Amino acid sequence: MTSVITKSALVLAATASLSAFAGTSAPAKGVVPPVEPESGALFDTLGATIEVGYDTRTYYRGLWFADNATWTGLSLSIPLTEQLSLGLGALYLSTVDTLVNDEIGETELDYSELDLTASLNFDAGFAKFGLVYTHYEFFDGFGGRTAAGPFGAGEGNVSSADEVGITVAAAAGPVNLYAGFYYDFRIGGSYAEIGADLPIEITSWLSIVPAVKTGYGNDYYTSGVVAGSRSGGFTHVIPSLSAPIKLTSIATLTPYIAYNISLDARRALNTQDNEIFGGVKLSVSF
Repeated sequence: MTSVITKSALVLAATASLSAFAGTSAPAKGVVPPVEPESGALFDTLGATIEVGYDTRTYYRGLWFADNATWTGLSLSIPLTEQLSLGLGALYLSTVDTLVNDEIGETELDYSELDLTASLNFDAGFAKFGLVYTHYEFFDGFGGRTAAGPFGAGEGNVSSADEVGITVAAAAGPVNLYAGFYYDFRIGGSYAEIGADLPIEITSWLSIVPAVKTGYGNDYYTSGVVAGSRSGGFTHVIPSLSAPIKLTSIATLTPYIAYNISLDARRALNTQDNEIFGGVKLSVSF
């Protein structure tokens, strides 16, 4: 009897030990793991980006506007569905020091503008499509102003403009492709552009991004500006090289260098046919 009791006790002890050991390596069936608490926020992030920058020369769609320009911008992306988002943005630019020659000789050019944008963006997986509206406010006129008066004529002297555009962006392997078509209601002109870039990761915090862009204008800010300007044609080719530097998880510093090559629709308008320029911007996303 004693032997039987002893054997039974040993079996029970061994069983208990095995059960205890098994419990340390896997949870018993039916035990629900704890649920991570929700953040309680409407969005994980705001989808906002603030940028400040400086450009030695300001070229926009192949057209020169000013020298030594500083600018600041704010953009916000608001998700509406898993694929659709609303974009809002504002950008203010002003020249620090621009010298031009007019009828009174070399003089200071004043130029500043405010751009307000709203867009609907759809991610189709294979490509991203956008419908964008932009209002431009030219505080010194489209061509700027000197002591002698407006520096532009005709379309080059409008004080504001409204534009609607469609955009598409897609990736072809490591290359990012993008294109856009825009119609300006103020002057009744249109502009189309295509571009590509190739981000090359050097380190975890540094990349090199070669890019190129070109455009075509049709009655797009050429009429009545200067004698000999064309009503339509290719505007420019602009190869560039930027180097985004990831400073923190939310801040990126991006210096760049670019070469604007004026084509048929811009040669009569720009101060130089071909020119190297550069700049730097700081972006903070949160």
